[in-house]
Amino acid sequence: MYFFSQCCTKDPGTITKLNNEVFLGVYPYDQVMFYQGVLCPTCVLVKPARSKHCRVCNVCVHRFDHHCVWVNNCIGAFNTKYFLLYLMTLSAMAADIAVLTIGLLLHLVLQSNLMSAAYVDEEGHQQPVGLFFVIQYLFLTFPRIVFMLGFLMFLFLLLLGYSFFHLYLAVTNQTANEWYKRKSHGCQHCNPSPLQQQSHTSLHNFYSRGTFRNLKEILKPITKNEKKGR
Repeated sequence: MYFFSQCCTKDPGTITKLNNEVFLGVYPYDQVMFYQGVLCPTCVLVKPARSKHCRVCNVCVHRFDHHCVWVNNCIGAFNTKYFLLYLMTLSAMAADIAVLTIGLLLHLVLQSNLMSAAYVDEEGHQQPVGLFFVIQYLFLTFPRIVFMLGFLMFLFLLLLGYSFFHLYLAVTNQTANEWYKRKSHGCQHCNPSPLQQQSHTSLHNFYSRGTFRNLKEILKPITKNEKKGR
């Protein structure tokens, strides 16, 4: 709940007239995705590198990642760490409940001695109970619990994949917005110009400063101009 509340209430890095000059000096412009001197027509502010105007919140956000409908807030420089931790704790919680549910069903099977039972097939022969029979029995006897277990396992895999994706973005010092833009730049159908593709390739890791410093930047966002290590 703590990480969820932080995602909902923490300022992601809203750019205003008071802090615009500060944010302009944080990141250099890569001249591929972010260009110097571009004015946001809505906020009427010069857009710092790695920022983006959110149409939902109607503000420009420093190091914009995406707008999350689940927390009703933008994910930016100052709440990315909480969002990443929120995803990880959700994944762990889904896995924990799934393990407890499996333990409950396993206890029911062992208590009823179902694995040592047998049934008579169509030819009149006695057959030992197999795994498929046990699953079928549990589904017919406890349909809600089995359905919930299946949903939890699907949810766990979905959350785990999303967590690893955002962990990858953190390690490589990218945002979801930048990752999507890079994919668009690399598309030959969308951007057939060889010169544009060459410029994109050369600046693929423009903001990356190494794994350790990239993760440090997530935990402690840059608030002033720092010399970027390459």
